[in-house]
Amino acid sequence: MASDIEVAEEREENALVLIPAGRIDSGNARAFESLVTERIGAGEHQVIVDFSRLDFISSSGLRVLLIAAKTLKIHKGAIALCSMKDHIKEVFQISGFDRIIPIRDTRQSALNAL
Repeated sequence: MASDIEVAEEREENALVLIPAGRIDSGNARAFESLVTERIGAGEHQVIVDFSRLDFISSSGLRVLLIAAKTLKIHKGAIALCSMKDHIKEVFQISGFDRIIPIRDTRQSALNAL
């Protein structure tokens, strides 16, 4: 069953900040991927994903972030993640994604990482 994902959007200097809420899983990862791809296609090349409202991310969600990171690299852009709950940060560390995409505690330090 596909479900939509609620993603707030804000600006932080020259970066687009995406704030997904709840869960990113196989049911809504495609919707999240479409949103991210659309924004990058529209010229957003500095992207921060703020995890402060996210409670769960599955491997489908990790894949979306990996695709975004690769796409942004092609466009000479960058992605950084911030404000993760400990159990989500652990998923990124176990999977090795923390070595691919910068993870910071605060939005400001994520902005500095771009």
